Amino acid sequence: MNTTDGASGVHTDPAALQELSDLASAEPTEIGPDGAVAGYRAARTLRLGVELRRQLRRRRTQLVLAFVAVLPFILVLAFEIGQSSPNRRTGGFVDLATASAPNFVVLALFVSGTFLLPMIVALFFGDTIASESSWSSLKYLLAIPVPRHRLLRQKAVVSGLLSIGALVLLPLMSLLVGMIFYGSGDAISPTGDAIAFGDSLLALLLSIGYIVIQLAWVAGLGLLLSVSTEAPLGAVGGTVLVAILSQILDQITALGDLRNYLPTHYSFAWIDLISTDIDWNNLVRGMLSALVYATVFLLLAGRRFARKDITS
Repeated sequence: MNTTDGASGVHTDPAALQELSDLASAEPTEIGPDGAVAGYRAARTLRLGVELRRQLRRRRTQLVLAFVAVLPFILVLAFEIGQSSPNRRTGGFVDLATASAPNFVVLALFVSGTFLLPMIVALFFGDTIASESSWSSLKYLLAIPVPRHRLLRQKAVVSGLLSIGALVLLPLMSLLVGMIFYGSGDAISPTGDAIAFGDSLLALLLSIGYIVIQLAWVAGLGLLLSVSTEAPLGAVGGTVLVAILSQILDQITALGDLRNYLPTHYSFAWIDLISTDIDWNNLVRGMLSALVYATVFLLLAGRRFARKDITS
């Protein structure tokens, strides 16, 4: 739980302050002949394990992971309430969701791909540096000192691990819940193709990998906005708004081929994997597009943070 300093009105994170206190007290004070602090090693500052534990203790991380784990049960409840003839074998992804566990996983990824999954990635990456600024702890981290490039890299890696964890947890829980309620039958595509359970698991694994890569552009943009503002909500909200705007523009057919350059144009190309005749063209284009956007955003984030005046 965050606390507020009555004198300054600054919100602080007790876990973060404790970590900063421990790090500061552990710093050696002896000065070496070259002017550097004796025993100081940049590689020892802000280790991944330390940062990962800090983030896992945060309430927002716990709530996100808990919601992702509960979502499949909510979907099952919705089907139990609203569907009178389950296990239909024809129709779209929603109609086929109760045909088997793999179909249920496809539905969970499909309904969450528009907003929920981008929002999760935006939350973890947009909250990285901006949250430290809002707690007024960023300047203390850098004064320990943690080199700027290492601070940004470590936080980005931890955010990536948390994002991938959430993106993998959803289909895993959906598969488990689907097997309990709908059985481990063949995956049925809207075109009528039937894919054996074992092959469908491989297709789902590839789909998850594609989704992780495709959402890399969201991670890059979230990190860029996080180093550009001291308001975590602004960084997260800005990233989500860009994703929504891209999806809206992608629906305007008058834009023609220009839609191919939108970062969300190939968001659902992974659906092609759930068929017996896979078209790899859109999958490759989607991965290349996401990686190009992510690379540009990450480079801009690194450049921005390296030159930014840290005042909080």
